[in-house]
Order: sequence, then structure tokens, then C-alpha cells
Amino acid sequence: MSTLIVGLLVALLVFFAARSVVRQSKTGGCSGCGGGCAGCSGSCGCHVATSPKEHD
Repeated sequence: MSTLIVGLLVALLVFFAARSVVRQSKTGGCSGCGGGCAGCSGSCGCHVATSPKEHD
């Protein structure tokens, strides 16, 4: 009985995760890295914007 309950909970988690990915892809957002990435020009990989350091 407990295996059934745990299985249902896992299935619910997978369902909600998949639904979130589908919703974000429809709105143009990214699902990775804890938020969207505005200006990724279509690629939604994790990246950190770095500014070039000036040398004296």
C-alpha cells in the first residue's frame, strides 16, 4: 500500500514538472537555472553574463 502511495506522489511530481516545462516553452521562457533567460536568442542553457575586465 505504501508503495502505491509513493508511486502516485512520484507520478504527480513528474506530471507537474512536465506541465511547467510545457507552459514555459509556450511562453518563450526557459525552465532551467531557476528562471527564464531574457535575451538568450532561443537557447536556454545556463549561463552567467560576464563583463570584460579592464586592465590598467
